[in-house]
Amino acid sequence: MWLKNLSSATSTPLVLPSIAACGSGGPAAIGQTSAAPSAGPTATAVVRTDYSVAANWLAVPTTIDKPVDVFYLSPTEYKRATPSDPIVGPIDDPGMVAGDRVASTREVTAFAPVANIYAPYYRQADAASRAALPQAQQDAIVAGAPTQDGIAAFDYYITHDNGGRPFFLAGHSLGSNVLANLLASYMPSHPDVYRRMIAAYVVGYSITPDYLAANPHLRFATGPSDTGVIVSWNTEAPTIGGPNPVLLPNGLAINPITWTREETEAPASLNLGSIALNADGTAVVDGQGNAAPVLGLADAQVNLARGVVIASTPSVARYSPSGGGPSLSGIYHSYDIPFYYFDLRANAADRAAHFAATK
Repeated sequence: MWLKNLSSATSTPLVLPSIAACGSGGPAAIGQTSAAPSAGPTATAVVRTDYSVAANWLAVPTTIDKPVDVFYLSPTEYKRATPSDPIVGPIDDPGMVAGDRVASTREVTAFAPVANIYAPYYRQADAASRAALPQAQQDAIVAGAPTQDGIAAFDYYITHDNGGRPFFLAGHSLGSNVLANLLASYMPSHPDVYRRMIAAYVVGYSITPDYLAANPHLRFATGPSDTGVIVSWNTEAPTIGGPNPVLLPNGLAINPITWTREETEAPASLNLGSIALNADGTAVVDGQGNAAPVLGLADAQVNLARGVVIASTPSVARYSPSGGGPSLSGIYHSYDIPFYYFDLRANAADRAAHFAATK
């Protein structure tokens, strides 16, 4: 049961949001670096949000009825209304709160049969504004309030709510950027917590060999059942209109159908199910609030040179971001999880079972 409802029953066909609305104005815009994320010189000056306040949580279970948890961070949903608004929005920004609720219905609900869901709000930075700044300033912004809130919320969850259960981390876009920072900075000093991590689904954000080299306690997944690992991918069509603004060079990707790193194509017939989205971006659900699988929509093939997963079967015209122009054609950032929603659900169950069997 939920403290807050994550479902929607609207059934209008989807009009895609722009990539910038997903916290993905580009690698600079989301503070990506090819090395380890840094706390940044301004991070110590940030006053962290108080996560003992119930209003600062998007979702907290009222009943613990599963043996594992998931801690989820949404993509960027904060947008400056005027140039005079702050780049980093307040924790209770109405647009961000509404957007986080929408994003959660198509992302973290994949874990609902497997894990108790914990999802905080965290202060987010406007993507377009970040994109206009030099790289160092962008990194400092993400390492400031967004990352400090993410760490504060996670530490509160671990201290007060987790109860020693194994857990997943899950995020998308900026949420995954923040999780990468958390993995780099929090886990080395909390090895007992890290040992309980089943996997970190850091989706819609590039994990690079340089990042892993700078953080030797972290490993990228190599198969469907390994645990204590990072699982990540970014999705594109075979041909895209311009550079993908959410990628870093040499990014790693895993196939979200086979959960391997090989470049062998997994046909859409093997996909356990995508989900349909409403015009407002929420998942289409039935009368019981459950999403139904859309079969045969998306195949998946790792492209090691591009550092992405190629989906060749979806319609580029239908699933490219709206409002982004030809340069964003074929960039399926908003569909990183919806294309492979039921595969993600099954994989989380598989990794949880293997984690339990080894403990």
